[in-house]
Amino acid sequence: MTPEEFDACFERFQRSAFRLETLQRYTVDSETERIKAFLRGEPRPDRSVRTSPWLRRVALTTAAGKHWSRVHIVDLPLTDYLRYQLVGKVESAAAGEEIRIALRREHPELNEIRGDFWLFDAETPDAYAIAMRFDDMGRPLGHELVTDPDRTDPDRIDAYRRAREIAWAASMPLNEFTAGSARHWRAQSA
Repeated sequence: MTPEEFDACFERFQRSAFRLETLQRYTVDSETERIKAFLRGEPRPDRSVRTSPWLRRVALTTAAGKHWSRVHIVDLPLTDYLRYQLVGKVESAAAGEEIRIALRREHPELNEIRGDFWLFDAETPDAYAIAMRFDDMGRPLGHELVTDPDRTDPDRIDAYRRAREIAWAASMPLNEFTAGSARHWRAQSA
C-alpha cells in the first residue's frame, strides 16, 4: 500500500474511522528527537489544528459529522514511548477524536486481539480496513487494504469489527485514564 493509497482511505470514509493500537512502542524516525527531548523534561512542540495537518483533518471531518475513535491496549508499567504518546492523544482528543485506553492486565480477553488496524465505516456494508504490520521494534513493515466489495468473504472485516467491540468494551475514556494516572504511575513500581 503506497502512502497515497493509505491517505486516500481517510478521504473516502463516510461515517467512522476507528484505530486499534496494540504495541507498547512505535518506532517512527521523525519522533526520535522529540521523544528524547520529552524524556529530558522539555516541553513538546505545540500541536493544534493550525500546525498539524492530521489534527486539522480530524477537526474538519468531525465538524462535518464523521466520527473518529481509537483504543490503545496498554501494558503497565507504561513505556517511555507511551508516556510521550499520551500527550499527543490529548491533542487528538481536543481535535475531536474519541480516545480510549484498555489495560491488558485487567482484561484477559484483550489477549485474543492480534495486530493493529484502521477500520472505516464499520457499521455499513461498505466497511474497509487497513491491516498494519510492524516488526518487533514497532517499525512499520507495510499496510494492507482489506475490502470485501462483493460480500464474498466478510470474515476478515467481521474479525476487525469483533476486535473493535472487545477493545471498546474493555477500555476507559482517555480522561478517566489520565485522571487516574497517579494510580497507573504507581503501578510502574509494583
